[in-house]
Order: sequence, then structure tokens, then C-alpha cells
Amino acid sequence: MKKSDFYFDLPQELIAQEPCDRRDHSRLLVIGKHSGKLEHKHFYDIVDYLTPGDCLVLNNSRVLPARIYGIKENTGAKVEFLLLNNRGDDVWECIAGPGKRAKEGSLFTFGESVLRGEVLEVLDNGNRLVKFRYEGIFLERLNEIGEMPLPHYITHELKDKERYQTVYAKPEGSAAAPTAGLHYTPELLQQIRDKGVKIAYITLHVGIGTFRPVKAENIEDHTMHYENYTISQEAADLINETKAAGGKIICTGTTCCRTLESAADENGFVKPTSSATNIFIYPGYKFRIMDELITNFHLPESTLIMLISAFAGRKNVLHAYDEAIKNRYRFFSFGDACFFTDKI
Repeated sequence: MKKSDFYFDLPQELIAQEPCDRRDHSRLLVIGKHSGKLEHKHFYDIVDYLTPGDCLVLNNSRVLPARIYGIKENTGAKVEFLLLNNRGDDVWECIAGPGKRAKEGSLFTFGESVLRGEVLEVLDNGNRLVKFRYEGIFLERLNEIGEMPLPHYITHELKDKERYQTVYAKPEGSAAAPTAGLHYTPELLQQIRDKGVKIAYITLHVGIGTFRPVKAENIEDHTMHYENYTISQEAADLINETKAAGGKIICTGTTCCRTLESAADENGFVKPTSSATNIFIYPGYKFRIMDELITNFHLPESTLIMLISAFAGRKNVLHAYDEAIKNRYRFFSFGDACFFTDKI
């Protein structure tokens, strides 16, 4: 298939610049996975579409304040670093810009010497390996000086950093939020539990590659980035028990989808594991475990719209997106949500 098969024209003003005043008051477009029917709701209505015995899967990764600004020793030049992956021993893979100021051996100070860093290596993909030195605990120092790595299409300043975190975020490690989960409140999650729906928490640390555009016209030529994930024994048991009993596995976000589809065997069961995935899901893919999907509205020609097209059909998805645009839904990270289901 071609990248252009997944193009749609999105008015710039529909790209959400700020989160909804109340998390669960975002709009929700319910989309019949097979029927193509559409229902216009709000996110708090999601509980009405869940059935006792279902399992809702959530990604509990917490976003690092991963954007930091370094001053180059000797020259005073300013360079922006975006932390991507912890390689161990205080070495992080980073994006640096402008890259010409961050050559191998360059030394930087961050936040009035809260951190110091040395560029150890320039990788083939242009990223840098940076060794950090500090006193105390690295994540505490990072929280002192770091900024949230908001996507490039969000130009407004985020007043409350916690609005780019889910209410259930715990282990830090993401360079971008698992945004489908931003709509939940503690009260809504309790309503879901009270209805008899299981909630399984898994972890996938979202990489900045999630925003990397597809450049190859033939989508099969695109290479995905790796992301680290963990599925605990408790989560695996909840998911497998649900599957065995005939309940539905409902993923919140494409990160949960990619994690479970990477970890599931041919029978749709998962084992507790920690691994990494670069799975690329596009039309023709046979889903092993996911039955329904809650997700935000995605960019044209992105790997994410290819994933949902694999799940619900390209024509079905593009028709739903056309209706969402006509009805002025808000798009992308701080935007509204949609729910792909076979219940309508």
C-alpha cells in the first residue's frame, strides 16, 4: 500500500493546542468496527459501552521532562537535548540540536550545573550518546530542570505539566504521553471497575519516534523504532483470564495495542515479560488479541492511522475521520477520542 492511501485534509485549527478543561469531557466518536456506524458521545460515556467481564488495558508509563537545554563549555553555545532511551550507567541516547554543536567529546552544563554531560558518540541515525554526571538522584535533577517534550504541533505553553500525564502514570521513561489515556479520571476508572470490568496496567515507554513521519511511499519499506515494554504477572493473568472466559480485550491507545500484539502468542495469550518491540501494524495484519480500541485522532499518513486502518478498515476509518472533521472534533495529543467497537 502507498502512504498517500492514508492522506486526509485536516484544517489547522482542529489541532488541539490545550487539553479539555475536564479530562473526561472530551468528545468521543464511537465507530462500528464492522458496521461503520457512528455515534457522537463524550468520553465519560465510555462506561456505557463496556461489558462486565471485559478487560480494559492501560499504559501506565510516565513522561519524563525529557527536554533540557545545555550550555557548551568553552563556547557558551546553547543546545537542546531530548532524552530518548536510558542505555544504563547514566548514558542516554538523545536528540541534539543544532547537532553541529554537539560533536563527540563536547561537554555541556545544564541548569546552572545541576547536570553535566559529555557526548560520547554520534550514532548512525544522528542521535547522540550522552554521559551525565550529577549529585543525588538523576530523575530528581531532571525534574528540576527538564521540560515536557510536547509534540511539535503544540505551540501553546502547557501551564500544568500533569495534564500531559495520565492520572495512573507511574514508571518514568516515556518521551511522549500515551495520549489516549489522558481522558480518564479516577472517578471514571472507579465507575468502570464498579461495572465489573477488569483493568490491566502494562508499561510501554513511548519513544519520540512515534512522531517520525513515514517517508517511504510504499509503506512496507518503513522501519519502526524500538520501544521498551513490560507486562507483569498480574496484568498477564487478568488479560488471559478475560480471553479464556470470552471477554473482550479493550486497548487504550496504540501503545497498548502494539505491546499486546507483540507479546501475544498465536492463540492470543500473553506471558509476563520485559522486552522491546518495533512492530509495524498496517492493513493486512491479523490481530491476535485486541478486540476493541480507544484512541485519539491521528496524523495523516502516520503509522498510527495505518494501525487503526488495519483494525477497522481504511475506508471505514477515513469516512469516520471525514465526519469528525465536519463535526469539528479536536485532533492529536490534546484532542478528542474515538472508540472502535463491534457493539454498534
